Amino acid sequence: MARRDRRRKAAPRVRRLNASFAASPDAFTVPVRWVKAIVGIFLLPPCYILTAAFFSALFRAADQDFHRTAEFLFFAAGSAIWLFVFFVLPRPLWIYVFGHELTHALAVRLAGGQVLDFNVSREGGHVVTDKINTWIALAPYFIPIYSVIVIALYGLGSVFYDLEPYRPLLYVLLGFTWTFHATFTLSMIPKGQTDLAYGGHFFSLLVIYLMNLLVLSFMLLLALPQQGGFRKFARDILLFSADFAVGAKHVFDLLVRAAGY
Repeated sequence: MARRDRRRKAAPRVRRLNASFAASPDAFTVPVRWVKAIVGIFLLPPCYILTAAFFSALFRAADQDFHRTAEFLFFAAGSAIWLFVFFVLPRPLWIYVFGHELTHALAVRLAGGQVLDFNVSREGGHVVTDKINTWIALAPYFIPIYSVIVIALYGLGSVFYDLEPYRPLLYVLLGFTWTFHATFTLSMIPKGQTDLAYGGHFFSLLVIYLMNLLVLSFMLLLALPQQGGFRKFARDILLFSADFAVGAKHVFDLLVRAAGY
């Protein structure tokens, strides 16, 4: 994704700022990536807590024979269809690129920015905008845009028609589109995406992991056959948070003793 330079009338201000720094060689500014790296360290505990809560919910789902429910089977069928396409057939990269850049564009609009150019081709794509932040840069990596479109179309159609008989197809499409998002995201990240460089790779990867886990947890809790899934999930987050706090205090006490205080 690209960002258009500031308009000409803003240039003098930029030059004045640059001149002020040049005139003060002792001035020191903390790079944004350093700040985000520190923020990333503080994201590690939420990543641990959410991961533990997710697997706790997953184990509860297995105890309830969730893997035998129609919802799971249809979702798994859609996922399997996409995995066959991804690993056996030619990959439709341009569809991924379009969805990726579309998510950038929607994130820009939601953040109050302007989309000045939108380009997609087989070689890649870009969005030119007057605004950039972490939300805009990383949104395509944790928002399964085609799954969102499927849900939106199903919800809109349900207003005018009875789509309950087509609910199995909804689960198939969700499995197909979410796995599409997951496989392309995992395959593209190691290729040096410039979006990740905006906030630093350490911070960006933690945000992507955390947000994708939130989305996956939400989907799992919605599909659970038993009521109270969200309440139990919230309880697990509190319990694992308390366990982490106790463990962190224990480690801190050990370090203090080792230092001789």
